[in-house]
Amino acid sequence: MNYLPMNKLGALEVSPKVVQFGIFLPGVDSAKGYAVSVKIIHETDQYLQAAQPALVTQAHSVDPAYGDYWSGQIDLNTAPPPPGSSAFGQPGRYVYRYVIHSPTRGDIDFIIDPFSREVGVGRLSAITVGSTPYTFSANETRWKTPPLKNAIIYELMISEFRDDLDRTIRQLPYLADLGINCIEVMPVSNVLSTIDWGYDPIGYFCVAERFGKASDFQQFVDLCHQNGLAVIVDSVYGHTGGDFAYTQLYNALQNDLPNPFNGGSGDFGTLNDFSRQLTQDYYYSVNQFWLDTFHVDGFRFDDVPEYWDGPTGVGYANLVYSTYQYVKSKTGATDHYQRFFDAAGNINLIQIAEYLPSPPDILYGSYSTGTWQDGTLGAAANCAAGSPGAIEQLGLQLGLSGYPASVTANGDTLPKTGIQYIENHDHQRFICNFGTVSIDNDPDDVLLQQGDRDGNWPKVQPYLIALMTAKGTPLLSEGQEFCENYWIPGSGYGRVMLYRPVRWNYFYDNDGRPIIRLLRKLTKIRRAGTQFSDGQHYFYNDYNNFNSKGLLAFSRQAGNAFSLIVVNFTDQDQTTSFAFPTSGNYVEQIEGVRNLTGVAAGAAQTLSVPSNYGCIWTITR
Repeated sequence: MNYLPMNKLGALEVSPKVVQFGIFLPGVDSAKGYAVSVKIIHETDQYLQAAQPALVTQAHSVDPAYGDYWSGQIDLNTAPPPPGSSAFGQPGRYVYRYVIHSPTRGDIDFIIDPFSREVGVGRLSAITVGSTPYTFSANETRWKTPPLKNAIIYELMISEFRDDLDRTIRQLPYLADLGINCIEVMPVSNVLSTIDWGYDPIGYFCVAERFGKASDFQQFVDLCHQNGLAVIVDSVYGHTGGDFAYTQLYNALQNDLPNPFNGGSGDFGTLNDFSRQLTQDYYYSVNQFWLDTFHVDGFRFDDVPEYWDGPTGVGYANLVYSTYQYVKSKTGATDHYQRFFDAAGNINLIQIAEYLPSPPDILYGSYSTGTWQDGTLGAAANCAAGSPGAIEQLGLQLGLSGYPASVTANGDTLPKTGIQYIENHDHQRFICNFGTVSIDNDPDDVLLQQGDRDGNWPKVQPYLIALMTAKGTPLLSEGQEFCENYWIPGSGYGRVMLYRPVRWNYFYDNDGRPIIRLLRKLTKIRRAGTQFSDGQHYFYNDYNNFNSKGLLAFSRQAGNAFSLIVVNFTDQDQTTSFAFPTSGNYVEQIEGVRNLTGVAAGAAQTLSVPSNYGCIWTITR
């Protein structure tokens, strides 16, 4: 894959108040009667009835790699203001769009720039004239991306978490204090709607206008790093929204020209055709752009099956391989790219796949370092429902059986792990498994039902204890730390177009405070114990001692570090016995009141586990 010539694509201020435009439009040839222009207006004037945009005619040429290329300039120092303008020629933000004239279809207006670095509302691209580039802090030459195995990930959507980037930035010390060291940001690329999860993108080199400017996101990443937080961006490359430039334009041309970018229709949008060089290089360039411009620590790739064509294919496997090789080429760097290289020689670029059909396969077959998997979420839901065999299912899933710890290919050895979660943006909050209540006393208004926190919040505790001590990398969803309780339908627009802001008042209420207290303890325990990040997992599938009593027991061990975790899914305290493998004293790390002293190896030890809770016994010798 190759990096696109971004120095001639999009809108760029090449000298003070001189704006250059450039776009690849394969097949759109002036010799065949096509013409391209840009309509541009100062943001101050865009909603004024009398204000007209300026029209900038574009010139046609042919790029040897990508075909038809259109470009042009406007000098705002000398260009006459269009009728009705009050701010044209002044510094500030301008919005623009492409108009393509077809000899058979006429003018096709409101085509967004697929290479724009900024966007306005809807199908408008943007450029800020006279802007001052963001300067990253000196910390960027010291910050180190954590190995994925050591991460505790927090998934958030900017608009739901704290409305915009500025307010989200203010909350970063809270996340660091919670024990989080990695944020997975749901898509920040541009979409058409204001309230949307972001999985129908129409722009990729920009931050959505509803969240803020590019410099706001650069500051966000900079301050995340200063607070000890890595940043992963959720990236949607398998499909586009219908208003993406290549999708909208070539659909409007009604097969007059072949689409140089997209393929057929998928379940979630128009599929991208990775057999085409422009498509391959476009998304590789997006990755490199976000690494270069925003200093992100990696990517979570949405719905990988849409562009997975095997370990040696031109789609997903090629993309993550090429991105890894680009970062590898920075070995020895002293600038911000030093963040990926640790003292042991590892490259800690984070590349997480959402490949739900067979998650271990994507780890074996690509340069992915992690994968989402719904096995733990499903097993936990079955356990909450009391399904037969669910404890055994969950116990095995917590150990990620069948997942590789590392894979060597092409001389590169990459660590691998599964992402462990019981909640994420795609699913209802875990508390909903124990019953829901209607928010407005209307039983037919199912879209607004929510989990019953008041009666059931204690039931989530044993699942959190198991999650945070399991093998793999734990992920928490925004607000999960104080038992957020939104219900989400399995399908339909009610999933993605209903605003679900994190309810920060839950932080202070009687249901939320015990959960956040517990999670703060669990993050400290996990980050302090190598057995949790590097250790072996062993599930004690003992029906008489554990499973039949509603208990799930497993151990984590790395060298001499050993922890026994027992969680209790029932409403009663449970007593059982266990023969520890090593003599010594065992401290109970959560509450510290069920410590075991003078334990003899191999001798049955009585254990008491509180209801809807759990214990972590760790040897202290």
